Amino acid sequence: MDELIDIVDENGNYTGKTCLKSEAHKHGYFHPTVHVWLYTSNRQILLQKRALTKKVFPGLWDISVAGHIAAGEDVITGALREVKEEIGFDILTENLHKIGTRKHMVNHSNGIIDNEFHHVFIAELTVPIETLKVQEEEVAELKLFDLETILHTKDYKNLLLPQYQDYYCFVYDKILNNF
Repeated sequence: MDELIDIVDENGNYTGKTCLKSEAHKHGYFHPTVHVWLYTSNRQILLQKRALTKKVFPGLWDISVAGHIAAGEDVITGALREVKEEIGFDILTENLHKIGTRKHMVNHSNGIIDNEFHHVFIAELTVPIETLKVQEEEVAELKLFDLETILHTKDYKNLLLPQYQDYYCFVYDKILNNF
């Protein structure tokens, strides 16, 4: 889905400019996104299998919820909206914990230039996975994995991306701090 997004500079500062997501990906404009990692009280992590129609990493088991922040939308509102849209889970603002911002730059083989600032959050999944409703255009499936799975992505096929292992270890440590 093409949507209007804010453009930020190479340091993550808002420029006051907007464009369509497709234009940002075509020209490599930096823009803000959210990553929301959902974990359970029994040390599991919710991962989503990306829809096969996605332009990058189709069918990959990925972050619980990730998405673009709409133009003019604040980061928290964007995170809450993405979680509700993609998996039908309502999180209270006070239960959403920002753990950092991550600069991400990658050129995909299909021509997409992904220059993003990921605003990274963690939150506890407080409802049974069976009650979640996926947005079929974005998500093919949801599954709970042992939390430690994200520490060993190189041992799995099609589960997260091994080149970002340091990031996953950071998320793992932040989640463990909540126990």
